[in-house]
Amino acid sequence: MDETSVKLPEGYQAAGVHCGIKRRTDRNDLTLIRSQRPAVAAGVYTQNAVFAAPVAWDRRLTPSDDIRVIVANSGNANACTGERGMRDTRTMATWAAEHCGTKTEQVLVLSTGIIGEYLPMESIRAGIASAADALGSDTEHLNNAARGLMTTDTRPKLTGRTLSIGGKTGCLTAMAKGAAMIGPRMATMLSVILTDARIDAARAQSWLSEAVNQSFNCLSIDGHMSTNDTVLLLANGAAEVEIACDDEAATFRQALNDVCVEMARAIADDGEGITHLVTIHIRGASSREAAHAIAKTVAESPLVKTALAGADPNWGRIVSAVGYAPSPPDPARLRLEINGHLLFADGAPVPFDAAAVSASIREQRETEISLQLAEGDAELRFWTTDLTTEYVRLNADYHT
Repeated sequence: MDETSVKLPEGYQAAGVHCGIKRRTDRNDLTLIRSQRPAVAAGVYTQNAVFAAPVAWDRRLTPSDDIRVIVANSGNANACTGERGMRDTRTMATWAAEHCGTKTEQVLVLSTGIIGEYLPMESIRAGIASAADALGSDTEHLNNAARGLMTTDTRPKLTGRTLSIGGKTGCLTAMAKGAAMIGPRMATMLSVILTDARIDAARAQSWLSEAVNQSFNCLSIDGHMSTNDTVLLLANGAAEVEIACDDEAATFRQALNDVCVEMARAIADDGEGITHLVTIHIRGASSREAAHAIAKTVAESPLVKTALAGADPNWGRIVSAVGYAPSPPDPARLRLEINGHLLFADGAPVPFDAAAVSASIREQRETEISLQLAEGDAELRFWTTDLTTEYVRLNADYHT
């Protein structure tokens, strides 16, 4: 979706500014989002046992029906920073609360960037003040806020949906960041989803968890689970859109799932140095969990990923990865297609035009690997990328 067409839902303001965490002054590194009324908030977080101070802060506060502000910084993860990191997180929340006219416990905090460095608090203090002065509700303010989340991203990630529920119209808007250190449960990614619909905290948490499981938890670039992964959903009810029946709930849940999937795909498509966005489509699995395990194993195989980078239809690498996944399927009933070309069926290769399959990979940004397992009726889509020398260069040079 064109980022310039996405709008803030009713009752929110946003800003993104440069405060000095990043060296380049043309790159925003602090974001502030304010709801003009108390909002329900839900969150889903990294499962890494090593988690950043803002993750601990937000976990304690969500789900909630009384959140007003999100403050985020990029360029510094505030992870592995001990008690000082926790104090700095609370201080960020306090400063944001003071400038937005609310309480410290009504502020959620996000950080992303380099692990193991302390936050430059005076720069952040000035940035929060500057962002509070710059708050606004048009598309430029939203775009600036999305840019304030970015680290190695090449572009902001924004999308939205219009909600027509109960004869009233509302809005659902999502922003995200992420380009590397991307692995399920979750990635090195942040996402903020805002809606002006009214939802209670329990349903917001349940529906967000459901959406994350179908999107961000079906995404892996390198399998590395980060310390800071956070997805937040705020619902402030400003549009007076009430979700009163199952059909209306289904409409909202579908919109939430759709924006999360779009953001997950956008993160993969902006992966560091990638040349291919890859969808792994699993059909006929014994369970969704089995499908997820197989897709993740294929997605994280360096040999599969480098073959795709070279447009090599090396089906043996894919099939062997399926075989060492947890709960592998019966290989005698396995079928593999790449971009609609059948390469392997029922335990044996089938004749195919290798040049045509290679061209279908090389000449398109997107590649689909389709695996039919014949084990059951579970189905899942999972997103990954190829692995290029540019990815290695970028991550070798990132800190040093």
